[in-house]
Amino acid sequence: MNAPSPMDDDRGCLRAVLAVPLTLLTLIAAYFCWTALTITPSGPWDDDAYASITLSCVLTLASAGAATALWLLPSIRRTLPWWWLLPALLLGTMAGVRWAMGG
Repeated sequence: MNAPSPMDDDRGCLRAVLAVPLTLLTLIAAYFCWTALTITPSGPWDDDAYASITLSCVLTLASAGAATALWLLPSIRRTLPWWWLLPALLLGTMAGVRWAMGG
């Protein structure tokens, strides 16, 4: 009988478990980025809409930053490839641009 190789360990299961919080943070970032992009002020006097855009951008950046910080942990970085972080980084970039353009 052959012993299981180190590559056949529980890495697939571990990847699924570690991907859950990263995926949830990315989904949270996606929701707030969507709200930041869909809120349309009625005019330059609509301070509530501008405040909502700013808040949505900040929350997008916070959740994308949390996803990045989570991915930087050595156990997660070894298990999940870098492209798992790419959607959160893109959402954070979009929120930053939206915020800079008039949030």
